[in-house]
Amino acid sequence: MTDQTETPMSAEEKFGRELVSRTTFEKEAVWLPSLAVHHMNAGKTFIEDKTFTNCLIEGPAVMAVMNGTTFDSCNMGVATNPRTLLLQPMGDMIAGVVGISNCRFVRCRFVQVGFTGAPDLLEQIEADLLSARAVQA
Repeated sequence: MTDQTETPMSAEEKFGRELVSRTTFEKEAVWLPSLAVHHMNAGKTFIEDKTFTNCLIEGPAVMAVMNGTTFDSCNMGVATNPRTLLLQPMGDMIAGVVGISNCRFVRCRFVQVGFTGAPDLLEQIEADLLSARAVQA
C-alpha cells in the first residue's frame, strides 16, 4: 500500500492558482510578468478569456495580442512616437512575450508594456494611438 498523502500547497502556489482561475479583474494593478508566470506554472502557454476593467497593467513586458483580444478606451502608454510601443515580429512565431487571447481590456492604463502581433493588428493599434493623440491635442 502506498502513501497517498498530498503535499500541502504553498501560499504562493495557492495564490497563483486562484489568480489563474479568475476571469475578471477590476480597479486593480496587475503585474503582467507575474500573471504570465502563474499561467505558465499552471501549464497554460498564454493568458485567455479574462476581462480587465479600470486596471493598471504593468510591465516591463511585451504583450503578444492574439485572437479576440480587444481594447476599449484604454491608455496604451506614453511615448513621443506611438510606434515606440509596437514591436514587429521577424518570424512566423514570437518567443519571450506574454500571449493574450480572447481578453477584453476596458478603460485600462498600460505602463511599460509594448505590443506585438500580426501586421494588421499593429497597424490598428498605431491608428488608435494616433487618433487618441489627435483628440488630446
